[in-house]
Amino acid sequence: MATDAGPAEDAPLAHRAAHSTALRSAARVGLVGYALLHLVVAWLALQLAWRAGRSRPADGAAAVDQGGAMALLAESPVGPLLLWLLTAGLTGLGVWQAVEVLRHHRRLPAPGPDRRRAVVQLGKTLGTALVYGFLAVSAARVALGRGSDPAADTRAVRGVLAWPGGQVLVVAVGVVVVAIGVYHVRKGLRSDFLDEIDLSTVAPALCTVAHRASQAGFVLKGVAFVLVGMMVAWAAATFDPAHATGLDGALRAVAAEPHGAWVLTVVAVGLAAFAVYCLARARHPVG
Repeated sequence: MATDAGPAEDAPLAHRAAHSTALRSAARVGLVGYALLHLVVAWLALQLAWRAGRSRPADGAAAVDQGGAMALLAESPVGPLLLWLLTAGLTGLGVWQAVEVLRHHRRLPAPGPDRRRAVVQLGKTLGTALVYGFLAVSAARVALGRGSDPAADTRAVRGVLAWPGGQVLVVAVGVVVVAIGVYHVRKGLRSDFLDEIDLSTVAPALCTVAHRASQAGFVLKGVAFVLVGMMVAWAAATFDPAHATGLDGALRAVAAEPHGAWVLTVVAVGLAAFAVYCLARARHPVG
């Protein structure tokens, strides 16, 4: 699950932690939970696509995002158990990624293109650790009955827009989210995820399915990121925070278009396909 380790004397504690059976097991649980979140969001997106009344519901229906997925899981008979397992697993994923940063930051190449690429990779790993940590906290909050407020994103953007230079800041955030989406699309098209999964022991047919599903998952999840980033940037450019509603708002805006149901269905399929990648990585990690 980790990349090749350097000499133990470089960072012995981080090296041992990276290869800890407990941490690797927690990370696998986290990847399975992450896959489950994507499957539930895909299901919510399909419901949004093919049910009448696609505007934001007034009856407290689940938002079409990971927060809504967690809220839906909480309603199941084993909801609290699932959420605490999800919290533990996502925490493990976040710690695992943080350990990777600690393990490799002292072994950067000499100044030059290789060093710049290594620094960018460390930045991505740190960002991923923060995302997993945020999701772990969100899962714990839902387990404790403190789910997120669907209007929180709008209030946050409205507050930031009131700051001096707030409009530029929100536009910058939107651009970053778009860039993340483009990165996902590129990673899927180029199959750059193959160094994260060891499919050497998998039957050729299943290997092909896992490969193509992971490609579709990255590409279409990237498209969803691009939609969210564009809406956030547009909200800032027009001073309309009502449009900065995250993934839920972006998908509802798509669903309201004439062919939105079909577009949303494709996005839902992509989110489900990304779950295949998560499960493959949990079952067949590299290292």
